Parts: sequence; structure tokens; C-alpha cells
Amino acid sequence: MSAIAVRPTRSTPRLAPIGRTLWKQTRAQWRLLLRQPAVSLIAIILPVLLYVLFALPSAHRAYSSNVSMGAYMLASLGAYGVGLIMVFTFGATVAIDRGQKNDLLMRATPLPPAVDIAARASVAIVFAVITLLVLFAVAIFAGVRLQPMTWLAIMATLVIGSLPLLGLGLAVAYLISPNAAVAIVNVIYMLLAFASGFLAPMNQLPNFVQQLAVYLPTYHYAQLAWGAIGVPSENVLVSAAWLVGYAVVFFGIALWAYRRDASRRSG
Repeated sequence: MSAIAVRPTRSTPRLAPIGRTLWKQTRAQWRLLLRQPAVSLIAIILPVLLYVLFALPSAHRAYSSNVSMGAYMLASLGAYGVGLIMVFTFGATVAIDRGQKNDLLMRATPLPPAVDIAARASVAIVFAVITLLVLFAVAIFAGVRLQPMTWLAIMATLVIGSLPLLGLGLAVAYLISPNAAVAIVNVIYMLLAFASGFLAPMNQLPNFVQQLAVYLPTYHYAQLAWGAIGVPSENVLVSAAWLVGYAVVFFGIALWAYRRDASRRSG
């Protein structure tokens, strides 16, 4: 009589569907953002406040033959607000998580890092849309009248064109220590915004700033925003090419910095 050995079967671990995982992680990121209202509300309040202070008094004046000052400042401060979300708010939340060791906890879970970054990016994009809708409402109240397709063009241009700035925020968050990242990313973005004409027309900036601006990602981002309302000073394909190049560079640096950070903290 022969005995048959029965080997225990090992069950293959099953991973949750990516779509469901991304949805749950996105929902968790929304909750974290709501628990840090100071960081998130700045991105909404600051562009609106600047628009009320600087654009409202001159909204009906002509910037060019077919564009009012109110529309021009809408594009400029819309770019400023969305960029603020991508660079400062997004970068700040990543840096805060690093400082609180939440990133180490996430790395200990089966959650793929790409899903976590995608969830953060999704929240940033939705938040950018909300910020623009609030700014649009204020601009309409100020008397800005644009064609429906122009409003949509501004929205799409500012959201899609901001993706390189998302990479910049991520890169700074992992390159710099968590304690200093929030302050440094804020300073970096304010300098970029000023030098790119977000806060004042380019022709009012010093000559050396105007010469430097053409090499900045925010300058080409602003060109897309101004192009959406009909006052570009650069071909849209040139602006897009610059932004694609910056996106590759920034996300490449962010990936390298993330891997370096993971290696150092797990060693």
C-alpha cells in the first residue's frame, strides 16, 4: 500500500484592481487635504485676493485691441493659482508626509508608489479646477465677458500645461529636507511667478528679468494662458515643446530623488 504525500498548496496573493486602489487612495488624499485647510485654502484665496486688489479697479481697461485688462489678469492669475497648487500645495503635502514619516508607512504597504503619486496628482488637478472656477466667478462679477469656448480653453490650457510644475513640486519635496521644503518651494515659486509675468505684465519688469524669463517653465506656461485669450508673444508649439522638455527633466529628477530617499531611509 503506497502512501501519497499531499503537499499544501500556496495561494497566490491577489492584488486589488488598480482602479479601485486609485479611487480609495484618492479619497484618502482628499481627507488629508481637508485636515490641512491652511495649505489648501491659500491656493484658492490668494489668486482671488490678488485679482480683487489689482485687476478689479482696471478690469474694463483695454490691454490690447481685443482683450481687456480683466481678461489678461484672469489668465495671468489663473496660471499663478494653478501653478501654486502644483508646486506649493502638492509639494508641501509630500514634504509634510516625509517629515511625519508617513511615506515610510506607505512604503511598508503593498500600495504601488505610482498609485500614490497618481492619487495626489488627481487631487491636485481637481483642486486646480475648483480654484479656476472660483476665479472665473469673480472675473465674471468684475465684468469680464468671454466666449464659452474661451473659458474652456483657459481651463484646459492651465490644467494640462501645469503638469511640468507638478513634477517640479515633487522634485523639490524629495530633494530638500522635510523641515525646509515647504519654505523653499514657496520661495522658488514666488520668484518664478514674478519673473514670468504672473503678477505684473512682462513689459513692466526689468530688462534682465525679461531676458531670463524665456528660460523659465512658468514663462512658457504663462504664454499658453495668454494664448488662450488671444495675446501670446510666442508660438504655441514652442511653448508646448519647452513644457514637455521641462516635464521630462522635473519628473526624471523627482524619480531619482525618490529612489535616493528610499534607499537612504531604508538602509
